[in-house]
Amino acid sequence: MAIVKSKLLKQLSNNYPNFLKRDLEKFTDIILNEIKQALKRGDRVELRGFGMFSTNIQKARISRNPKTGGKVNTPEKKNNSL
Repeated sequence: MAIVKSKLLKQLSNNYPNFLKRDLEKFTDIILNEIKQALKRGDRVELRGFGMFSTNIQKARISRNPKTGGKVNTPEKKNNSL
């Protein structure tokens, strides 16, 4: 299930009508940027009652091209997970 920022802001605006929309947008920007920075540092982010975000490192390996059957070097990469 994916949610876009505009739908999140609309839901927050409906639930908290006494807050200005620009304040809610600043608030969500701050939270999302903090989550992003923590993941870049390699930290784990846990929002109790919501979910956990983490970054996993997939090691470099030799994989196989399914079309040709030839060997392919796959570099190391980071995977973000929820």
